[in-house]
Amino acid sequence: MRERSELLVKSLGILYPIIFLFGIYITINGHSTPGGGFQGGAIISSTFIIQYIINPHHEVSLHKLQIIEKILFLCILLIPILFIIHTNGSQIRLINTSYLVIMNILIALKVYCGLSIIFFRFVLFESR
Repeated sequence: MRERSELLVKSLGILYPIIFLFGIYITINGHSTPGGGFQGGAIISSTFIIQYIINPHHEVSLHKLQIIEKILFLCILLIPILFIIHTNGSQIRLINTSYLVIMNILIALKVYCGLSIIFFRFVLFESR
């Protein structure tokens, strides 16, 4: 087994919360600034990769990630339908803003799960 660089582990440990908070910021402010669910989810997914680099022996449940991703996909389909039924054509700005923020969060979580599953499968097949 290859020895990991202590400098890499320490610096990634410091950067981990900063990258995570930046991903949350991009996700939540995506309705009014460049960014949004996909970009924020990709940034948050990079924290999964950092976690793997810091501790490669940490167990990850691929099955749980897949179930969560399917539930999020269902929510992404149902929430716009409920939003259309609830607003009934009215243009209430607060409801529209909260809808966009909720959708950005759901998309970010789905992208996080999807990219984490892809990374995990690459690592799993590479280690064989």
